[in-house]
Amino acid sequence: MTRLFRILCLVFAALAGGCAGPNAPQSPPRLLHKANVLPLALDPAFSFRKTKLFLHDLKLEKQTTSDMVNFERERMYYGAIANTELEAREGNYFDFWWRAERTADVTVRLEYRQQNLGAYVQAQEVDVPAARGTVHTKFKVVGDSYLQDGKVIAWRALLIENGKVVALTQSFLWN
Repeated sequence: MTRLFRILCLVFAALAGGCAGPNAPQSPPRLLHKANVLPLALDPAFSFRKTKLFLHDLKLEKQTTSDMVNFERERMYYGAIANTELEAREGNYFDFWWRAERTADVTVRLEYRQQNLGAYVQAQEVDVPAARGTVHTKFKVVGDSYLQDGKVIAWRALLIENGKVVALTQSFLWN
């Protein structure tokens, strides 16, 4: 195949997929008042592929000569001018890449515990309608929640279909 043909195939595939696919911009996560317990029904058609965690706090950061680490830190502050804007961006950032082998309406839930709240579990959810293929979902615990309640000390991410947990991944400290 020629290079031009490959580029045209990629452009056509992108246009044919439109913006309604699972990789389209997702709505912001909604905070749950109570994280209800769901039955476990693991399904091999769903799986977590990759997890990226990032703690952004000026008081905890150490100096580094790594350009990649410095870029990631500066990227979080892009556009912030006032000190209140800078503080509002400090906190925990979670990125999950997961895969659905078949088309399904999936809810992605992040359950977490924060340093100053002890065993109290908080949760955030994002709905992904008609998910299929690899999907990237982002969560963050920033601003007043982070400043008052502390950093996230344990977490787990769930893929929920029809009220049942079909895949999960968790931190080492989650019990």
